[in-house]
Amino acid sequence: MILIDLIFFLMELCALAAFCLWGFKLDTALWIRIVAGIGAPVVVAVFWGMYVAPKATFPVTLPVRALLQLIVFGLAAAALYGSGFRTAALIYGVIVIIEMILSYTLKR
Repeated sequence: MILIDLIFFLMELCALAAFCLWGFKLDTALWIRIVAGIGAPVVVAVFWGMYVAPKATFPVTLPVRALLQLIVFGLAAAALYGSGFRTAALIYGVIVIIEMILSYTLKR
């Protein structure tokens, strides 16, 4: 169980890194890249803390929590893909699916 929790935490960190990378890789003005590169992971982290984290400010039901996690992780994979890291996006997506299945079947 500890390994599953550790991998899940690493997936969360990778999601934040993917959003940061996406923002800085945008093909636009420097100031927009800076705002997106810093702002996107901050917005996601605040959202995660408010609704998805184990000690969330506004806890949601388990199915909604799982759906929100899938949305965040899916968007992170899309951010990697959009940043040009297609193989990393695929690997990350596969790990997310396997980890979500393991997490929700072994813990519950």
